[in-house]
Parts: sequence; C-alpha cells; structure tokens
Amino acid sequence: MISLNKVQQFQIACLEGYKIFKKKSGKKALNDFQTYGVFEFIETGYEVLHTQSIDYVVAEIDDFIKHRK
Repeated sequence: MISLNKVQQFQIACLEGYKIFKKKSGKKALNDFQTYGVFEFIETGYEVLHTQSIDYVVAEIDDFIKHRK
C-alpha cells in the first residue's frame, strides 16, 4: 500500500477538484499540473491553502495556471 503524506493527499484532492471544475480528463488535468508547476505551487503554499475551501483553492490554481501560460 502506498502511503502519502498530508501535502501529497492535499495535492491529489486539488487535482481532483481542478479536474471537475475544468471538466477535464484526469490525464489532461495532470498534464496541466505538471506543465505549469502546480504541484510545487501547492506544496509551497500548503500552510495557507489547506485552510481554505476547495473552491477557493481551485480558483487560485486556475489563476496560477492562467498567469503561467
């Protein structure tokens, strides 16, 4: 069994939330996260981000990606 730490669990929850919000396949959402450095963004901002609603976090991720394009 794979054991994930709390940051990794949160990153996966964010990925799922983003996938649903953008109506993308898991593969396309994962590609966005990898291409634009979203996993690192979440890890760096974890202490603040994990205290917010998933809707807020997904909106922040969407904004982050838009500014990196």
